[in-house]
Amino acid sequence: EVQIVESGGGLVQTGGSLRLSCAASGFTFERYAIGWFRQSPGKGSEGVSCISGIGDITYYADSVKGRFTISSDNAKNMVYLQMNSLKNEDTAVYRCAHLQYCEGSRIGSVLHWGQGTQVTVSS
Repeated sequence: EVQIVESGGGLVQTGGSLRLSCAASGFTFERYAIGWFRQSPGKGSEGVSCISGIGDITYYADSVKGRFTISSDNAKNMVYLQMNSLKNEDTAVYRCAHLQYCEGSRIGSVLHWGQGTQVTVSS
């Protein structure tokens, strides 16, 4: 059974940092990819970032480039999203996803979703 579990959300001030964690299990980590999506009230889902199974390819949405960094620890089947210089508009529910693939220019199809973790950026 595939399980995707996020952690690390919370309340942070504008300009602050948070690190989200995603624990994945139930599939061969290196053969797929992991991504982060976010959704805030009144907005559609946005693909924020992804990383390939062996960690050699990453993708970032323009809205987070230079501020967010995705990384993975294959020994632990973990993916992290380091979020720096947070803005009010980063407030959203962040969901981790098991992906078919991750390319430098796009995020592959979602195979499984995590439940999500709330990130609130407040000034």
